[in-house]
Amino acid sequence: MTQERVTNASLFKRAKAVLPGGVSSPVRAFKAVAGDPIFYQSAKGSKFIDCEGREFLDFVMSWGPLIHGHANTQIVQAVTAAAERGTSFGAPCEIELQLAEKVKEWHFAVEKIRFVSSGTEAVMSAIRLARAASGRNRIVKFSGCYHGHSDSLLVAAGSGLVTFGRASSAGVPDDFVKWTTVLPLDDEAALEQTFREVGNEIAAVIIEPVPANNGLLLQRKAYLEKIRQLTVDNGALLVFDEVITGFRIGPGGASQYYDIKPDLVTFGKVIGGGMPVGAFAGKSSIMDQLAPEGPVYQAGTLSGNPVAMAAGLAALQTLETEDGFAKLEALGAHLESRVNEGMQKRSLPYELRRIASLFWLAPKGPQAIRSAEAIPASLAEKYKTLHSKLLERGIYIAPSAYEVGFLSTAHTVEELDFFAENLIEALAP
Repeated sequence: MTQERVTNASLFKRAKAVLPGGVSSPVRAFKAVAGDPIFYQSAKGSKFIDCEGREFLDFVMSWGPLIHGHANTQIVQAVTAAAERGTSFGAPCEIELQLAEKVKEWHFAVEKIRFVSSGTEAVMSAIRLARAASGRNRIVKFSGCYHGHSDSLLVAAGSGLVTFGRASSAGVPDDFVKWTTVLPLDDEAALEQTFREVGNEIAAVIIEPVPANNGLLLQRKAYLEKIRQLTVDNGALLVFDEVITGFRIGPGGASQYYDIKPDLVTFGKVIGGGMPVGAFAGKSSIMDQLAPEGPVYQAGTLSGNPVAMAAGLAALQTLETEDGFAKLEALGAHLESRVNEGMQKRSLPYELRRIASLFWLAPKGPQAIRSAEAIPASLAEKYKTLHSKLLERGIYIAPSAYEVGFLSTAHTVEELDFFAENLIEALAP
């Protein structure tokens, strides 16, 4: 009896019978692009092989954690050694302390840190802590910034500048989101009006200092400084969500890049080295309000997991020993130059926007796009075709026009040239 050939389509059909939508996270379902999801079989460095045996050059990199590429030797060795000593303790271990010390050494906003298991958990816990530390309830967030799927932050903008938000997911009660105000990015008038009207209710303002979940919406330093000043003046906390940017933009992340010190900062992705890790950190006076020292409860059986801690420490140490930040900046600059020069020569209405090892294909215009509302709807439709064409050429980019791309130290100049050439050709009429 001939065994049926395994394909992406056949695996997706099986998956839909046991997983909601066939996936464990929505964007993986390829709903925003064409075709069936790609099922990875194995990966090494900058490339992966799918279940059909095809090789792809990868610019998703597990959505950011793989700053050294797939199956990096140093990280794999660290994970293997840690696993042999025990995969989970549910108790303190020295490697947890070592990673905490390294994060504190690199990021100037960190005095104390608490490890968790995901970025969502980190942000959820930071918000609870901010509310307790301030004695207030209201949270201000921004349209176009994503902070995970906790109830209080799954909120879309209301109809006015200062208004109740509305839940952007079913299953979130109105009472959970009534204390969340959503503002447009890069709008100082809306920000100032909010603080005039409800400033004494605001526990914290949370923002991705480099918004990278709804396009790469690079913000003006003056705007971020305005947020910092208003929070100080009104007794509110500033929370920087650096789940994506932490240890990708540099040792001090976006906080260092803009030279703005938040009260609390959240991490994920890179500090896990490919394992499930998150963390929130900040001033000792705030962090010490966490149990067991203070009244704010937060706990997790797998928090500080020894295998995950080993992976994260190896990722940061490798960045240090191999001059990883300089290498990533050089690779990013090369890709940006090649793509934008090619776009200009072909008179294509797009440009590659980049900061460090993050990049995004954006519509070209007289002004940089800094808010979600400024992204033209036509971009998503064009991206569908682009995504399919690049898959045919063995290049894997995010299955959504609004997700950023990630470079790793495993990518080569030759691979970036190949990507740039095919990107331009795929966009050409």
